[in-house]
Amino acid sequence: MKDSNHKCLGLTVCIFLLMSALPAAAEVTKGNTYDKSVIMVRCVQQQFDYSTPWKQKAMGSGVGSGFIVGNGLILTNAHNVGNAKYIEIRKQDLSKRYPARVAFVGHDCDLAVLQVADMSFYDDMKSLDIGDIPAVNSTVQTYGFPMGGRQISVTEGVVSRIQMDGYAHTRADSHLVVQTDAAINPGNSGGPVVQNGKVVGVAFQGLTGGDNIGYMIPTTVIRHFLKDIDDGKYDGFGSLGFTTFPGLHSESYRDYLQVPKDQQGLVILSTMMHSSVEKLLEKEDVLTKIDDYDMDNDGMVKIYGRRLHMSEVIEQKQLGEKVELTFFRNGVEKKVTATIALNRPLMTYWRQFDVQPRYQVFAGLTFVPVSRNFLETWGSSWTTEIPYYLRYLFVNSSDLNTSRDREEYVVLSEILADQVNAYAQAYENKVVESVNDIKINSLDELAAALKSNTGPFCTIKFMSNKVPLILDNKKALERHDEIMKKYQVPNSN
Repeated sequence: MKDSNHKCLGLTVCIFLLMSALPAAAEVTKGNTYDKSVIMVRCVQQQFDYSTPWKQKAMGSGVGSGFIVGNGLILTNAHNVGNAKYIEIRKQDLSKRYPARVAFVGHDCDLAVLQVADMSFYDDMKSLDIGDIPAVNSTVQTYGFPMGGRQISVTEGVVSRIQMDGYAHTRADSHLVVQTDAAINPGNSGGPVVQNGKVVGVAFQGLTGGDNIGYMIPTTVIRHFLKDIDDGKYDGFGSLGFTTFPGLHSESYRDYLQVPKDQQGLVILSTMMHSSVEKLLEKEDVLTKIDDYDMDNDGMVKIYGRRLHMSEVIEQKQLGEKVELTFFRNGVEKKVTATIALNRPLMTYWRQFDVQPRYQVFAGLTFVPVSRNFLETWGSSWTTEIPYYLRYLFVNSSDLNTSRDREEYVVLSEILADQVNAYAQAYENKVVESVNDIKINSLDELAAALKSNTGPFCTIKFMSNKVPLILDNKKALERHDEIMKKYQVPNSN
């Protein structure tokens, strides 16, 4: 059975707002905290039900932290304000609450900027300066409002690791993270991590089952986000749109690819359709250098004085900027210049926020794009509970797609039972292939195909199903308004 509640999926990382309590942070006196910079963020949130997307789930609320970064901007986590209905800001020890709005949000990097309309809020507030990445084994302090307390608290800890890792908010994006053992509790999310009077990170997630293992978003990601929004909109972190594997660990494979023994790098496995490198790189090219950074056989480069994955070189750049790629093809060294672009895969592997789901209803049949949000309606064990064909599609969507016109996969998500669709249950959760022999590459194309049909029947074919769904087109059109009214469904968007 589907479960409309989105849960934590049993992953090793979990958003602080939802974490079980860790040991309480020690409160300090007002004079020793950043009480003119750090604020409390309270947000009322409401999610959509992606199976029946005209519905919304029960409202909930949570508390996080944030801080002033200049020009009337408050930096916090995106997960503190995702799917927000109402946001308010509070200062330490003051009862007054200031309504706020989301000015910019980057769900891919779990950062957001808030603004308060009442300019008196900023009268006594001070912005914090952004510093550099802290050194491993150095001490940092985390500030915020854990457990929603009225006073700012501070915990001190040691930086233990710096690496590329997954961001729990979207469950798909990876960026640089800094690990610390400073106690971080629910409500700390979005608060500054400080060293020598400067912000060196934003607290955002922790390791469940670990002993005071918390993570902060480093200033490289923060600066990228703040530079991105300078033009009045957020574009996101780009990529180059290829997959790799560490094939040069095999000397036989190195010889087969004709790569000199003094060279290290990653083997190109595939390039993404429509990506910025689709026409530049080929399968079994060996990438050895990105800009001026030499790569090893694990794809690591020396950057910021430490060994990090080569994707960090790309993450330094904004969309539209260039990067030089050095690679070997058939034993010959080549160089190309590629453009940083979003290069997102066909299937939305990441969680979506702040956007009302799209849907199309015909004859009581509800069609939606296949997305992670839709698949998560099967509950916390969705990866094993979803039908096998949807699981296979989710994992292999880019490889399975052969149409350059495809924008998304469309699935029959829900059947609003009626006499006109009485025998359609066998097609539920199946992916649409065509309508009246018109190939379907998007929800808009499905809507157009249904609308343009003037024949006596509507024939819908589904992937991996040899038997089509046949509907009486005249009866379907006659029953449409009654079905929508009976199930209280607004017009499809």
